[in-house]
Amino acid sequence: MNRRDFLRVISTGAGIAFATPYMSFAGLKSNPGSNSAATHRRFIFIIQRGAADGLNTVIPYADPAYAKLRGGLAIDVAQATKLDGMFALHASLAETAKMYSAGQALFVQAVASPYRDRSHFDGQNVLETGGLVPYQMKDGWMNRLLTLLPTSQNEAIAFASTIPMALRGKAEVTSYAPSALPQASDDLLMRVSQLYAEDAQLHSIWSAAMDAKNMSDDTSNKQDPASFGKLAASFLERADGPKVAMIETGGWDTHTAQEGRLARQLKSLDTLMAALRDGLGDTWATTTVVVATEFGRTAAANGTGGTDHGTGASAMILGGDVKGGRVIADWPGLNNSNLYEGRDLKPTMNLDVLIASAAGQSFGIEPMKVAKILFPESTIAKPLEGLFRS
Repeated sequence: MNRRDFLRVISTGAGIAFATPYMSFAGLKSNPGSNSAATHRRFIFIIQRGAADGLNTVIPYADPAYAKLRGGLAIDVAQATKLDGMFALHASLAETAKMYSAGQALFVQAVASPYRDRSHFDGQNVLETGGLVPYQMKDGWMNRLLTLLPTSQNEAIAFASTIPMALRGKAEVTSYAPSALPQASDDLLMRVSQLYAEDAQLHSIWSAAMDAKNMSDDTSNKQDPASFGKLAASFLERADGPKVAMIETGGWDTHTAQEGRLARQLKSLDTLMAALRDGLGDTWATTTVVVATEFGRTAAANGTGGTDHGTGASAMILGGDVKGGRVIADWPGLNNSNLYEGRDLKPTMNLDVLIASAAGQSFGIEPMKVAKILFPESTIAKPLEGLFRS
């Protein structure tokens, strides 16, 4: 196109669209004209940013070295929910414990991504991109998951102010975050709609924004865990809603005063997941939720009532058809000779395998095919089997 034609196109607006490979206006679908498909599956990834302490979440109370290493941070099994003869669940996860009892939640212990250093930024990049080392891959494993779904079923949403790395890539996605600003009046919204009615570029984008607003039922602007979980569910429970979603949680970096801070963090997570379960209604029966963190924390407590950056962690899989009521663990033990680099819980399970297996089985796609797309640099010999009842 020559310069004159280019200027003419700009002046008339003909043939121009907002083309963004992974970014979108908060609350707007970047492909507003696509048709939603009636698929019954939902897949949600909840990231725990900051390195959540898996040893005090899924507590190895029967390991004799646990109480010695943790000292004052060790949790008495009498103050937790006993899961089996080895592990117990932190008391703040009361609703999650109910899901476990109902066979709708399982926990995985001593799991980690391929990352073995202790930088939050690098660890999160490896977790979200699915590479072996930081910044090796330029898109996210959740975006690549979308390429395995039928075109009409690949709608995805990030409940965040910007698109997280896990969802960035070629496939178009949506982001939505509740605004802290006062709600616009209906009169103002009507006037803006009229203003954009004849605009070839902005009309479809504005219409998508209004669809997102109406879908969210976000009238309170609250961002507490219960309201946020209800908000997310209001998108996902719709037949024409997103099929893949990511939710960010932060504040898991508990170097100091861990006892109270971790309890509050886990309570917030528990409330969020319960709100998702309740808000999804019948859709919960075909929803999979995976909860994971970039790495764990040290096996021993530090001198400031907390724990430092570690390696092995715990993860969760929840959902209405999850084959739950169990803990999956090849437990390495917490004796000094069994610790990774003499300080951390040694990972015995690959988080990439867990994610690929959960995503594949959830959508009915052969897990090894999913693994090759989501984690092309990893060597995954065998998926986890039997994560779901159906």
